[in-house]
Amino acid sequence: MNPNLGITDKNRSAVVKLLQPLLADEFVLYTKTRNAHWNVTGPHFGHLHAFFESQYGKLEEFIDDVAERIRSLGGTPAATLAEYVKLARLTEAPGKAYSAQEFLAALLTDHEAVIRQVRKDLTDIGDTYGDAGTNDFLTGMMEEHEKMAWMLRASLKE
Repeated sequence: MNPNLGITDKNRSAVVKLLQPLLADEFVLYTKTRNAHWNVTGPHFGHLHAFFESQYGKLEEFIDDVAERIRSLGGTPAATLAEYVKLARLTEAPGKAYSAQEFLAALLTDHEAVIRQVRKDLTDIGDTYGDAGTNDFLTGMMEEHEKMAWMLRASLKE
């Protein structure tokens, strides 16, 4: 049974289609942040290890929230690594060793990419598809990414 939310089936499907790559991007960013948590080294190890843990914890919440938003709109979220690799706009660098500064910079770049994409999607979701609920949801998520990006940016300062 399709949800009766005041949004046409066509528009709900279009919003779900926009959310699927975001879900994949969140999963890739979560994995990259876990990598930083596990593999960071150097004089600031203790601080960065804990910092990355707090960030991947937030990203784990985002993954669940986006998947649940897709479900609430009547869609089925991507849920396999193969789907995430296919849908994600963020890329990985398997086998690359990063310094602490490189981890921070790479994660900052990805958060900013997610922010720019969400900002673009907000226009389509609100103006084209009339989904105020998803627009509000994504605005809150974007603000959290902005805060996480600020913290990464501040950590890059010497």
